[in-house]
Amino acid sequence: MSDRMTPQQRHECMSHIRSRNTKPEVLLRKELHRLGYRYRINVRMLPGTPDIVLAKYRTCIFVNGCFWHGHQGCSKFVMPKTNESFWADKIRNNRERDLKNTMMLEAADWKVITIWECQLKKDVFEETVSSILKQLDDNRSSYAEYMADRRKRREEWRMEMKRRKQEEFELLSELTK
Repeated sequence: MSDRMTPQQRHECMSHIRSRNTKPEVLLRKELHRLGYRYRINVRMLPGTPDIVLAKYRTCIFVNGCFWHGHQGCSKFVMPKTNESFWADKIRNNRERDLKNTMMLEAADWKVITIWECQLKKDVFEETVSSILKQLDDNRSSYAEYMADRRKRREEWRMEMKRRKQEEFELLSELTK
């Protein structure tokens, strides 16, 4: 089946598709803000430029469109019948890029939450938000434990350096006598 639009019409249509401030993304951001969560959006310093970054929770949230990221088993993802090889490559590349970005963020000790467009429908929205809130709570407590342990190890290191310096000073004072 051929495309119903001319190439110019198709180009015009595709040029209006946004990657930032999409409806599902804005919907989730508004709900998180209403619940008292504060975040930054589209942080370029992080791999993949996450849609929502909650630094206090050391968490990044990606809101993926079901079609563009190839959500398996979702009614919103149907592989187009025209130009199949292009779309298969595009969606495969998107998935690979998502996986690579997630791995890079996790290697940098960030937690990653991926939300699909279909999970923000009215009938499952509350359930999705409650699962996000549970993950954020878990992430906050684990990050707090991590930081407490890091502070403890840093203090132990400082005490060790102080002890070594004292020993060095005593050794030098004995040698100069």
